[in-house]
Amino acid sequence: MLKQRKLRMGMLGGGSDAFIGAIHRRAALMEGQVELVCGCFSINPDISLSSGRSYYVPDGRIYSSWEEMLAKERQLPEGERMDFVTIVTPNKFHFQPAYEALMAGFDVVVDKPMTFSLDEALRLRQAVRETGCTLALTHVYTGYPAVKEMRRRVKQGVIGKVRRAYVEYTQGWLTRRIELEGGNNAVWRNDPKAAGKGGCVGDIGTHAWHLMEYVTGARVTELCAELNHIAPGRPLDDDATAFLHFDQGFPGLLQATQIATGEANNIRLRVYGELAGMEWRQMEPNVLRMKWDDRPAEELCIGNGYGYLTDFAKWNTRTPGGHPEGFIEAFANIYRNFCLTLRAKDAGEEPTEEMLDFPNVDDGVRGMQFVETIVRAGSQADQKWQPWVEQ
Repeated sequence: MLKQRKLRMGMLGGGSDAFIGAIHRRAALMEGQVELVCGCFSINPDISLSSGRSYYVPDGRIYSSWEEMLAKERQLPEGERMDFVTIVTPNKFHFQPAYEALMAGFDVVVDKPMTFSLDEALRLRQAVRETGCTLALTHVYTGYPAVKEMRRRVKQGVIGKVRRAYVEYTQGWLTRRIELEGGNNAVWRNDPKAAGKGGCVGDIGTHAWHLMEYVTGARVTELCAELNHIAPGRPLDDDATAFLHFDQGFPGLLQATQIATGEANNIRLRVYGELAGMEWRQMEPNVLRMKWDDRPAEELCIGNGYGYLTDFAKWNTRTPGGHPEGFIEAFANIYRNFCLTLRAKDAGEEPTEEMLDFPNVDDGVRGMQFVETIVRAGSQADQKWQPWVEQ
C-alpha cells in the first residue's frame, strides 16, 4: 500500500550537467512523500554514474540508458521497484521512454512540452487511457497559489464574465546566438531535430498559453500569429505574438519572447471581467492585484492565515503570511498533488478535486496542438486566422 511508505521515484535526465533536473528533485522531495531510488541521469554513462552517486543512489540502480532502467526496474520485486519516473530531457527524448514506462505500468512525470510532435502526444494520451496510469506535466506556473486563487475567483464569478485576457512571458537569454558557442541549454532548444517545430513558442509560449486556459477555464478556438527569428540565422522562432479567440466568446493576446534584452523570466497575466480585473506577475509571486470598477484596487497577499483566500489557494500554500511561495514550491505543488492522486488510486479511492489539480496528458496534447497551430498561423500569410483542430 502506497499510504504506508514513500513513493519511489526514478529519473531520466537531471544529471550534474542538466538545467532543470535539480529543481525537479528538490520539488519532488519537498513534502517528504518521495525518495529517489534510481535513474539514468545523463546520456553520458560516466556523468550518469557520478551524478547518481552524488544523489546517494546505489551503483546498481544507476543506469546507462532508459531502456536498461525500465527493463531492470520491472524485474525487481514490487516492494523495491520504482513507482514512477520523472523525465527531464530534451523534447525529442520525451515520448519513447514515457510511452514504454506507461505500458510497463509505471506512472510518469514529464517536463513540457510533453512530446516532440502532436502525433507523439496523441499516442501518449492513448497509452494513458489504455493503462490507467497517471501522467503529470510540469507547467509549473499554474502551481503558484496566487494563480490558483485567480482560477477559483474566475470560476466563482467574482470578476463577472471574462471579457479579455493578456499574458506576457519575456526573457532575454537568447538575445544573441549563444547556441553557437556550445555547452549550454540553448543548443538543443534551437535545434529543430531536438526541440521540434517551435522554439520560443514551444519553450515558453506553451507556458503562457496554459496559464490563460487554466485561469480562465476557457479554450482557444482559433488564433492569428506572427513568429519572428530576431537573432540572424536562428532556425527556430525566438519571438512570438498571437491574437486568440476563446470558446467563451472573449479575445486574448499572448506575447512570448526570448530576445527581450535584460529580462530574466518576466511573466505577467491579466484577466478582465465585467466586474473586476486581476493581475499576477511572477516577479511578485505572492501578490494578486484586484482592480474594481466601483472601489479602490486591492493587493491580496498569499499566505496561510488569510481568510480571504479560497480553499484551493490555501491547499497549495505552505508558508505563513509574509513569507513568499516561490518557483520550487510551485513545482512541488504539482508533485504533491500527483503523488496524492497515486495514493488515492492505489487505495481504491476517488482522488479529490484538489489532488487532481495538476496538468495532465490532455494538457500535453493541447500544448502540442498550440505549437502546431501557432507555427501554422505564423507561416501561412494567405490565411489570417488558423482554427484549432481538436483531436
